[in-house]
Amino acid sequence: MSTVPRRLEQTLPHPVLAITMGDASGIGPEIIVRALTRPQTYGICCPVVVGDAGVMQATVIGMDVEASIHSIEGVREAYFKLGTIDVLDLANIQLDRLKKGQVDPMAGKAAVENVIKAVELAQSGEVDGIVTAPLHKQAMHRAGFGYPGHTELLAEKTGTTNYAMMFVADNLRVILVTIHCALRRALDTISRDMVLEKIRLAQQAMLSLGTECPRIAIAGINPHAGEGGMFGREEAEILEPAINDARAEGINALGPYPADTVFDRALKGQFDIVVAMYHDQGLIPVKLVGFEKGVNITLGLPFVRTSVDHGTAFGKAWEWRADPGSMIAAIELAARMVSSAKDNNVE
Repeated sequence: MSTVPRRLEQTLPHPVLAITMGDASGIGPEIIVRALTRPQTYGICCPVVVGDAGVMQATVIGMDVEASIHSIEGVREAYFKLGTIDVLDLANIQLDRLKKGQVDPMAGKAAVENVIKAVELAQSGEVDGIVTAPLHKQAMHRAGFGYPGHTELLAEKTGTTNYAMMFVADNLRVILVTIHCALRRALDTISRDMVLEKIRLAQQAMLSLGTECPRIAIAGINPHAGEGGMFGREEAEILEPAINDARAEGINALGPYPADTVFDRALKGQFDIVVAMYHDQGLIPVKLVGFEKGVNITLGLPFVRTSVDHGTAFGKAWEWRADPGSMIAAIELAARMVSSAKDNNVE
């Protein structure tokens, strides 16, 4: 059999996306099935699930949907056809031992393996991008993996050092300067160079989405963005110099603005993206706007990666009542980003 990736052997109508199954004990398999039984999905991408075919088969049966599972060993075997869900089967879940709706090290280990395999597919060119279903950090840690989350795992496996998390919910787009760390450490970590790096990534992300000369708002660290130094000097000593550096590079960086108003202004269309300083500063407005339809994007990787903006939802897992909105949005955005990059010859 030829070792040439399928998408190089024949012309496919849409980007090929690897969709990782996530933690098998959670809602990942269900929201994937719901997304892949929509005709609209196959109108924008060629999806292949990376995970356990047995789990996906049990999900289809439990949900009582009209779909069949096509277990494959390589992407070139995929049908990419509505009604058939292609699953690159890693056979890494023993279904009769799976603790559904609970922390299960077996599921945590498999979830990591699924992501690693998807990275290999993307790096080899067999898929154009990755969409990830939620994993559970405690399950992953009990399985012996110490990653704080998907982002750090992806960064390590690709050798990426300059990366950031970006979130999209409706008209609101947010990129984080610091990610998974204590707030005290985050505030001690923020630097002029770090903020400038994230502004550059925000610029690249918006260009990849087709926005010309994006308006990039920088959120202040302190109340009222420091109020001229009355409530802190970080804006004057860190943020303003970083903004000036970005402007010198031709980037339309604006601010710093008080964090209690900048997200509302962005949602109303005054800015294209907001650079937030720490995790909760940026994630609270995103989840308030679109908890069930938000998308998480990892910027700086050598390929497109999007994800749902929620967890494994053990409380409703395997009960067939999960909302697939975030997974659908993640797939749609990944397909859009890949297509836009190809149209603009972006590697």
